[in-house]
Amino acid sequence: MLKKTTKRLIVSYFTILSVAQLFSGCMTFRLSKADIDEQFKNTTFKPTEHRIKVLGREINYAEIGKDSLPTVFFVHGSPGSWSAFSGFMKDNELLQKVKMVSVDRVGFGFSGLGNGESSLERQAAYLKPIVEKYRQKTKKLILVGHSLGGPMIARMAIDHPELIDNLVFVAPSIDPTLEPPRWYRYILNSVFFRYFIPRSFRASNYEILYLKEELELMLPFWQNIKQPTILIQGGKDVLVHPDNAKFAQKMLINSSSIQIWMKDDMNHFVPWSNPELIKEAILKSL
Repeated sequence: MLKKTTKRLIVSYFTILSVAQLFSGCMTFRLSKADIDEQFKNTTFKPTEHRIKVLGREINYAEIGKDSLPTVFFVHGSPGSWSAFSGFMKDNELLQKVKMVSVDRVGFGFSGLGNGESSLERQAAYLKPIVEKYRQKTKKLILVGHSLGGPMIARMAIDHPELIDNLVFVAPSIDPTLEPPRWYRYILNSVFFRYFIPRSFRASNYEILYLKEELELMLPFWQNIKQPTILIQGGKDVLVHPDNAKFAQKMLINSSSIQIWMKDDMNHFVPWSNPELIKEAILKSL
């Protein structure tokens, strides 16, 4: 099963990469101001973008909603940008109940596109000042992480537990034993190939290349996560093995509550294919 999944993953990745090379100018996953205005032209609220310097890197993020409400902080996968969650920012029911913040992780969007970061601990350090800012304003802060955003929110909960009230994992890549072989990623990271692929994929390839080791470093610390947790996983996910859900169930032994929402016919792209599940998880976390 794992070998078959690995083969499909490699074929899928190179197919996406080939298409991405043809349309590399469009594969930044970034929204211009004109794009944002167009997406939100019929909405009452529009997101506001901010950029701050953290540890020498510029980090871009967007916010929408009232400061007095609980805050939902979205962390995208790889590749991606804050706009992966723009659909939620147009949801009137959510806007009545939560403030939403979505970040361009370092190496993506307008946070130094192409210049990725392999260390999950350092990535958490880049996010900390932004999360801290909203923690001071809100009565509750919920982290939502999709795909590689999953280990990111876990690392945040490990390193900065005082800032976070609830966790929502969406198709997270968290089990190091389920990370597929990476021989082709070494090739793509070589000097010969690195600068011939779109910058978003360059950053993505770099961080995923070292993800297995980063996840292994986290193994002793999962027991420190105490926040209530919901994990959403699709049975037809060919990018992140569905058994990552079992890993979470096994490792989150001190979480005050853990719910696994497994949907057998769902793929990896939950924010777009099944956004209602993420919305439900957010509302249940309030």
